[in-house]
Amino acid sequence: MIRFLYKHLFLLTAVAAFVIQASSLQASDLPDFTELAAENSPTVVNIKAIPKKQEIAADNPQGMPFSRPFGPDGGLPDFFRYFYDELPGQRKKPRRDARPSQGSGFIMSPDGYIITNHHVVDGAGELIVTLSDRSELTAELIGSDERSDIAVLKIDAAYELQTVNLGDSDSLKVGEWVLAIGSPFGFDYSVTAGIVSAKSRSLPDDNYVPFIQTDVAINPGNSGGPLFNLQGKVVGVNSQIYSRTGGFMGLSFAIPMKVVLNVYEQIKQTGSVSRGWLGVFIQDVTQELAESFGMTKPAGALISKVLSDSPAKKGGIKAGDIVVEFGGSAVDRSSDLPPLVGQEEVGSKVKVQVIRNGKKIRLTIVIGALKDEPAVALESRAKQTDEYNIHEKLGVAVIALTSEQRIDLRVERGGVLIANLEDGPAIEAGLQRGDVILKMASSLVLGVQSFKNILRPLAPNSVVPILIQREGSPLYVAVRLGGK
Repeated sequence: MIRFLYKHLFLLTAVAAFVIQASSLQASDLPDFTELAAENSPTVVNIKAIPKKQEIAADNPQGMPFSRPFGPDGGLPDFFRYFYDELPGQRKKPRRDARPSQGSGFIMSPDGYIITNHHVVDGAGELIVTLSDRSELTAELIGSDERSDIAVLKIDAAYELQTVNLGDSDSLKVGEWVLAIGSPFGFDYSVTAGIVSAKSRSLPDDNYVPFIQTDVAINPGNSGGPLFNLQGKVVGVNSQIYSRTGGFMGLSFAIPMKVVLNVYEQIKQTGSVSRGWLGVFIQDVTQELAESFGMTKPAGALISKVLSDSPAKKGGIKAGDIVVEFGGSAVDRSSDLPPLVGQEEVGSKVKVQVIRNGKKIRLTIVIGALKDEPAVALESRAKQTDEYNIHEKLGVAVIALTSEQRIDLRVERGGVLIANLEDGPAIEAGLQRGDVILKMASSLVLGVQSFKNILRPLAPNSVVPILIQREGSPLYVAVRLGGK
C-alpha cells in the first residue's frame, strides 16, 4: 500500500514539474519589450497643434479628441479615420474656444526632422514639440501630404537628437510582434504591443496607402507615432483605427515605412509630393467575371475605363484589360495597383502585363503625374419607359441615347440605355434601369442594332462580361445569359 502511494505521489510530482516547466517555457517565448521601449522612447515626441483663431479645436477635454455622435440613431460612426472632432471630408468649423489637439511623432535626423500625421498638424497655427526630457520647442512645418497622411516638421534643438532606426515594412510577416510608443489621450510615452494582423489593407478614400493592420492598442493621441518591430526598427506610422465607440477595438492601421520614406524625401527636397498616374478606372475581378473573361481564378485589376489623353491610353491599355503585373510586382487585387502606380517616378517607363481576350500582353507605360481634381457629383436622369421589347437572353429593353442623356450620363459615343427590365439574367447580375451598356462580350455596343447583333450569336447559359456606365462611373458585370 505504501509502495502504491509513493508510486502515485512520484507521478503527481513529475506531472506538476512538467506543467511548471512548460508554463515557464511558454512565458519565456513571449517577447520582452523592456529594452526596446527604453532605447527608443527618446526618439518619440509629443506634438501639440494649436489651431489658428479662425479654425476649430474639439470641445472635448484637452488631449482626448475624438469624433462626436452623429447619424439618425445618434450613434458613433464605425470608422474613425483621424480621431478628430470633424468627420472625414468635412471642413473645420469656426469656434470661439479653439483648443489645442495632441498627437505623436518621431525623430528622423539628428538636426531635428520629425515625421507625424498630416491630420495632426492640419490647420494648426503653431506646433509645439515636447521631447523626452520634457523640453518644448516650436516646430516648423516643412510640408504635409493629405493623400498619405504624412507631415514633416523641423525643430532646432540645442544638442544632437537621438533618431529612430528604419526597418523594412515589406519584410513584415502576419503574426509578427510589433510595438507602438505614443501619447494616447495625452498620456506621454505609453507603450502598447500586439501583432501584425494583415498587410496591404485598402481603406476607404486611401487608395495610395497599403496599410499595415495590427491589434496594437491605438487611441487618440497615438496618431503619427512609430510602429516598431522586435529589432527596434520603425516599420510604420500609426494613423487610423476602426471603432464603433471612438476608442480602440482591436483594429488599428499604420502607414508602411516604404510609403513614408518616399513622401518624407520628396517633402524635404521640394516641400510637396508628386505621384504616378495611370488614368484608369479599376475594379476587382470576381469569380463570375473571371469565368466570363476565360480565367481559371479571380486575379488582377480589371480596367473598366481608360481616360482620354492618359498614360494608359497612350501606352495601349484598353477597357476590359486585366492588369496582373505592374513594374515587376504581381497585382492580385485591384487595391494592389494604385500604390504601385503612385510610388513610380513621374516620367519613368514601366512594364505592365495585362490579360486581353484570354492572352497575356506586355505593354510599356510612361507614368504621368497625378493631379488633385475636385470630385464631381453626377446624377443620371435617364428617361424610363415600359413600351420596349424585352430581349430574352438578358431580360432587358434598351433604347438609343439622346444628346441630353449623353451629356448627363457622360457617354461620348456608342452605348444603349436600359429602359426596362424583367426577372432574369440582368436583374440577377445587378443591372438597373438607367444603366448604359457600353460593351458586351469584348465588343463595343455602338447602338441598338449593334446591341442586337452582338447578343444574337451568344450561347444561352454562357457567362458574358458587360461594361456598363452608372451615374458617370464605369463598371464591369458578369451576366449568365438565359434563353434557349
